Amino acid sequence: MIKGIKGHRNHPLWYAYALHRVSGLALVLFLPLHFYVLSLALTQPQRLDAFLHWTEIPAVKFAEMGLVFLLSVHLLGGIRLLVLELLPWSPRQKTWAAVAAGGALFVSGAFLLNAV
Repeated sequence: MIKGIKGHRNHPLWYAYALHRVSGLALVLFLPLHFYVLSLALTQPQRLDAFLHWTEIPAVKFAEMGLVFLLSVHLLGGIRLLVLELLPWSPRQKTWAAVAAGGALFVSGAFLLNAV
């Protein structure tokens, strides 16, 4: 019975679920920081300029790529879930999960190439 409980974690769709959940949590943690930085434009423009200068560091650009990956994987994973709920069941569920992850990787890679 214990093997049956853990056996589902080897399925590709469980990884899609886990990635969607982790990306959602990461975005929830990021949003307050994002809103704080946006508020600097109205309250303390000099601190916003310093922050924007800090974002030119290559490590920050790679972190931004990770953030764009999380955003796009969450968006595409959510669309995949909507398709699965609204359309009849299909044996191509793994394909849709792979398309969502590949699309997210493409979007974040294009962002990184544009940022560098």
